[in-house]
Amino acid sequence: MTVRPKPHYSFDAYLDTERAESDLRHEYLDGEVFAMTGATESHNIIVMNISGELRIQMKGRPCFVYTNDMRVRIEGADAGKYPDVTALCGERLFYDQRRDVLLNPSLIVEVLSESTEAYDRGEKFAVYRRLPSLREYLLISQRRMRAELFVRQGDGGWLLTEYSDPMESVPLASIDCRLSLAEVYDKVEFQSD
Repeated sequence: MTVRPKPHYSFDAYLDTERAESDLRHEYLDGEVFAMTGATESHNIIVMNISGELRIQMKGRPCFVYTNDMRVRIEGADAGKYPDVTALCGERLFYDQRRDVLLNPSLIVEVLSESTEAYDRGEKFAVYRRLPSLREYLLISQRRMRAELFVRQGDGGWLLTEYSDPMESVPLASIDCRLSLAEVYDKVEFQSD
């Protein structure tokens, strides 16, 4: 039996195909392309709650929040990802004139699911850490009220702080915002295991 080699694409070839097929989304990593799946109701509610809260707090400031249709290019890892939420304050840098591939987010948020949790915590976070602009990485559970904030330290390491009380707020220093856990989980119905 002959094993077929996996197709290897350049980032530009991936991007051309992705832009032409607007109904499908794929992530790119070092020449390989991976199809993305749909999200649950809870996932969608959490993403909208986070982006809505950040948008309100950013009003009147040169800050921007994007949801999961904005690609992020990670040059240092030869990757293109669709984070659930990205944000930054100040100048936005884009891959090209289409302005659909962001190069410099300071905050990335991923909402965890059973199928992606290990990847979001491991390999995906390793890829995101290659972004020089990234200051904060926030993981949000959709199975229980829990947020994990990783903050880049001066020495390049990452400090983890966990939040699980509905009265707590997650401080996002890179964009000068706070996320109330009660607001993040507003209307989310947790499923019993």
